[in-house]
Amino acid sequence: MPRNVDDAGARRNRGRRAAWVLVLSLVGMPWASWAQAPSPPSTQSLSQDGVTLKVTPMPRVPGAATWDFKVVLETHSQALVDDLTRTATLVTDDGRSLKPTAWSGSGPGGHHREGVLHFAMPEPQPGAFELRISRAGESKARVFRWTR
Repeated sequence: MPRNVDDAGARRNRGRRAAWVLVLSLVGMPWASWAQAPSPPSTQSLSQDGVTLKVTPMPRVPGAATWDFKVVLETHSQALVDDLTRTATLVTDDGRSLKPTAWSGSGPGGHHREGVLHFAMPEPQPGAFELRISRAGESKARVFRWTR
């Protein structure tokens, strides 16, 4: 008789363990998919000739007409008069070059400018892309690169 009691207890313990394994695996499932989701492209910063540019690609929204990039310009040595709609170019990994359709943000002048460059949404969407920004008086464009 003691053997049957031990067998029943062992069966109960196995059942409890199986139930806990199931519960823990179900609870962990959303976290597993979250951990594997691609992270949005990060902010990149380049400083040259006393001016720092920071660029952050905004997440692409399905069905949106534009793809937006947050841009911050900072300096302590000169007025920031850049017209980014003329001096910025978005280049995709398949060779397409796109000019901005608009700038939403602070106007020329001052030591701090911030806004959003808007580009027509490229289709198909690129796997890698770069934003090139040319500035008056600088010999080369500043290049910000990302890969999805």
